Amino acid sequence: MQQTRTVVARGRRHLRSGSFASGPQPWSAKYRSMPPHCDSLDGPVVTAAKAALTEQNVDLVLPFVPQAAEEEVRAAFERTRAAQAEGGHFAHEVADLYFFGTVVRLHRAGEGAPFTGLKPAGLDVGPVIPLAERAIEQRSIDDLHAFLSAELREQLQRRLDRIGALSAGVTTPERREYVEAVLGLQVYSHHLYNFMRKTPHEG
Repeated sequence: MQQTRTVVARGRRHLRSGSFASGPQPWSAKYRSMPPHCDSLDGPVVTAAKAALTEQNVDLVLPFVPQAAEEEVRAAFERTRAAQAEGGHFAHEVADLYFFGTVVRLHRAGEGAPFTGLKPAGLDVGPVIPLAERAIEQRSIDDLHAFLSAELREQLQRRLDRIGALSAGVTTPERREYVEAVLGLQVYSHHLYNFMRKTPHEG
């Protein structure tokens, strides 16, 4: 019973604060621009956590956390199940959220990313993630490749067009703007190429 009260108390605090973050977290522009996905209530991590609770099989969610975090997930899983068995409907819901928050926090830590709390379901994740998910489901990259290729072509052409528009400049400020545009295309292309060759989750 004491374990149940502890889990529910933690859940209440998280509900009041609107976040499952466990204290100050390092933050960077690298992750600030990422859309909500792995930390949302309808994302893949929470979906796996829900399945683990429904099927009473913690192994279903363990692939989403590093090996070093498995024991913490197992412990949270057992605490959650105990709270669900002893508590009422509210305690059941809060215990679920406690488990979801624990798993997502450990998943994000495994990515080297900060955890800023669970995000609500239905948030806009942009156009690419749904296409990537569809590619996985259909085992075909055709739609994803077409979208990214079209976007890349548009971005490269826009930068090249700007270079052309600035090429007629004669004053020093105009020529400086031209040089910045030229170097901008080169640096953009270089970084894009390097990023495309990175391994999954490598920043």
